[in-house]
Amino acid sequence: MDSGSTDGSVDTASRLGAEVIRLDMSKPFTAARARNAGFTRLRELNPSVRYVQFVDGDCEVREGWLSAGVAALEAQPGVAVVCGRLRERHPEHSIYNRMCDFGWDYPIGEIASCGGVAMYLAECYVAAGGFNESLIAGEEFELCSRFRRAGGRVVRVDCEMAWHDVGITRFGQWWRRAVRSGFGAAEGWFLYDSATGAELRRRTLRAAFWGGLIPALLVASLAIAIWSRLGWFLAGGLMSLWALNFVRLFTRELTRRHRWRDAMAIAAFSVIGKFAELRGVIEYWQRRLSGSRARLIEYRGS
Repeated sequence: MDSGSTDGSVDTASRLGAEVIRLDMSKPFTAARARNAGFTRLRELNPSVRYVQFVDGDCEVREGWLSAGVAALEAQPGVAVVCGRLRERHPEHSIYNRMCDFGWDYPIGEIASCGGVAMYLAECYVAAGGFNESLIAGEEFELCSRFRRAGGRVVRVDCEMAWHDVGITRFGQWWRRAVRSGFGAAEGWFLYDSATGAELRRRTLRAAFWGGLIPALLVASLAIAIWSRLGWFLAGGLMSLWALNFVRLFTRELTRRHRWRDAMAIAAFSVIGKFAELRGVIEYWQRRLSGSRARLIEYRGS
């Protein structure tokens, strides 16, 4: 599936025998649109295909996963999609890569949603209508929510699935990725029912609280402090609240057996990330109120 690449990868893939589908880039691009187009072409080539493995362009499937994924789908009734352990190829390159590697470690068993790399039961994918092509983020969560409403299950198995190369080495890249996360959470608030979207609503409210309300109150407290000592007490209390939240996050990560330096970094970026997520929430509302179509929020650069 090609979405306007200019690095010669299309020619390389063609020489290796892969069929390449070139998307019409005059239409808004989303990963969901690309996946649906690829699945449609696969069904044209093999109408009886039973299992479909989606792989993002920055990933490489691990040896043994395909057979393990098929076995998991066959062994457990009602399973619509399975995934395994996704690992960052270069977690040592940056703290951002390491945080992504930790984030890919979903619980074993039934989960709310898979990521972009996963194996689907083709009949379930067809019955659900595939991915929602209008979404620029969170398309997997949205599809998995429809699977679950229809009685399907999403399962992670204890097996190495794929390498992933997020390639984040700069703060600005991480920031844009967090903005996209906030945008997807805000959009999911309106897409899912109360049970399915509860976590996304909590994430949106946390971004609004820590990234918006608390800073606004802090500014107001400092303004009050010009005339009254009460303002300094209020400001001190708000700063203490931030500090306690950091300690809570740091302690949580230590209990997950992360090294203290990684735990401290994750806690710090969790606090800072609320500002980026709030920016994504605001961007979603700007798009929604203006009626304009959302564009991809890129973090890698061109």
